[in-house]
Amino acid sequence: MSLVRLNIKGISYSQTQNGAYALILNEVEGDRKLPIVIGAFEAQSIAIALEKEIKPPRPLTHDLFKNFADRFDIAVKQVIIHKLVDGVFYSSIICERDKIEEIIDARTSDAIALALRFNAPIFTYKNILDKAGIYLSFSPKDKEQKEEEVISEDIVSGKEDTTASTSEDYSALTIQELHKMLETAVVNEDYEKAVKLRDEISKREKK
Repeated sequence: MSLVRLNIKGISYSQTQNGAYALILNEVEGDRKLPIVIGAFEAQSIAIALEKEIKPPRPLTHDLFKNFADRFDIAVKQVIIHKLVDGVFYSSIICERDKIEEIIDARTSDAIALALRFNAPIFTYKNILDKAGIYLSFSPKDKEQKEEEVISEDIVSGKEDTTASTSEDYSALTIQELHKMLETAVVNEDYEKAVKLRDEISKREKK
């Protein structure tokens, strides 16, 4: 299976559910976005790592892991989002020490927080991006304007790397209506709702 490299686009605060955040990953050679719902602590840790000038007075958990790894000559080489099951992303951290490679299972949010601190690349498999990626269908001018907008908003509190339990009932909607709602959610940068709609569409297409 071919790997697709991802960059971090930003973190979006949910406007519909209090305390939810969506980490937005962008394929390097494409326009698809991969939104992943994450927790408050992880959102804050990733935001701090993205803002190089922000230095917490005491090490956060991910900073502590980085300091520990540096002390024992352990390097994080890359992070791979390798599996998606029922809306939950599973990731691996590829580490190296004394030229020996080890693979460590991790929550996606933790893996990405560490990847930032080690300047390690983030990958996923093409079939995961095909299944869970959201493609933005803007005109070139609209897309350029959209890319200039900052996705990162207030980073203070939230939830885990699973899609939120869906309170909305989408069962009465057609697949075409779901796709239209998904497109609207993405345009409005309501990525938490987009995640739910994407998962509902994915369930329908499996049947």
